[in-house]
Amino acid sequence: MSCVLFNEYPTRDGNKIVEICLNAEPSLNALTLEMVDLIQPKMDAWKHDDSVVAVLLNSSGQKAFCVGGDVVNLYKAMSGETYKDFPLDFFTREYTLDYTIHTYPKPVICWGSGFVMGGGMGLMNGCSHRVVTETTHMAMPEVTIGLYPDVGGSWFLNHMPGRTGLFMGLTGHRMNAADALYLGLADRFVGAKKLHELIERLQGESWTVDAYASVNRVLRVMEKESDEQRVHHSPIESHFELIQKVTDHDTLEEIVTAILSEQVEDRWFNGAQKVLGHGSPMALNIIHQQWLRSRHLSLREVFQHELVLSVRCCQEREFPEGVRALLVDKDNCPAWTYPSLGEVDKAFVNSLFESPWDQNPLAHL
Repeated sequence: MSCVLFNEYPTRDGNKIVEICLNAEPSLNALTLEMVDLIQPKMDAWKHDDSVVAVLLNSSGQKAFCVGGDVVNLYKAMSGETYKDFPLDFFTREYTLDYTIHTYPKPVICWGSGFVMGGGMGLMNGCSHRVVTETTHMAMPEVTIGLYPDVGGSWFLNHMPGRTGLFMGLTGHRMNAADALYLGLADRFVGAKKLHELIERLQGESWTVDAYASVNRVLRVMEKESDEQRVHHSPIESHFELIQKVTDHDTLEEIVTAILSEQVEDRWFNGAQKVLGHGSPMALNIIHQQWLRSRHLSLREVFQHELVLSVRCCQEREFPEGVRALLVDKDNCPAWTYPSLGEVDKAFVNSLFESPWDQNPLAHL
């Protein structure tokens, strides 16, 4: 069975909606290079197929849309078990696909039900219509494995209200459907059991005038009909003032100290403190620097800069050590390069942002 399934749904006016279904349920549909290489040519071809009016991005199973990237094979490459250029190949093609989705000339609907993490966030956030359900749980928890929120995270974290993007990047905290809508990571809420109904209604639409309006009409109605299932409380929105307070400092060290020293009996905020306290000190520096450096970059520049940083991170020990401790050996005891924030070599962190190429492999975007 293929790791990606492609389906076509005819519309009543003679067009078709095409579906991309990630089909790796045992791995929670984690995005592999094989998946990327199957999806990219289809997306390229559908651009020029006038009978294709919209793309639906979905996944197998109820538990997750997509929980991340090809970390297993990245780890093997970083450990010398497979060819050393795998990280460059993987990130170049993954980011190309993400950029393709962001800039696609037709509606791309993402059914973001269940867990959406890492690489799944990259796929979903490029879509024109991002749907969340009562089972949606999002996160970019790269700080726990010595990395940073990539796949366009430098773009969408900077477009969140206030400094919530910085806070979420540093803490890797989980977001529910209401959080996603508040932060601009989702567009509509629809009940988790209504996917097949969504497809049927899209098939019944007229697509002759404005395809985006056709999708909007269906989702607008289905969102109203899903009010009983809707998740209304956004912990991030309710903690906005506290997030602003603890991140309103001049240095990363001051921000981290403020977050960790905040005395509050609050399960949500205490959870953020716990993750931050166990995260990679070097990754915290990378996340903070990337957030600052990306503030005024275009989407194209974001992916080019992320490619540099991601490949460079794969050449150092922090990222593979984080993967080993949390995902391979699972001893949850990473031996971070720098044990504390104060010991991090800032010059070394800055060197990770320096391109190793004369021409960026994503210069074609």
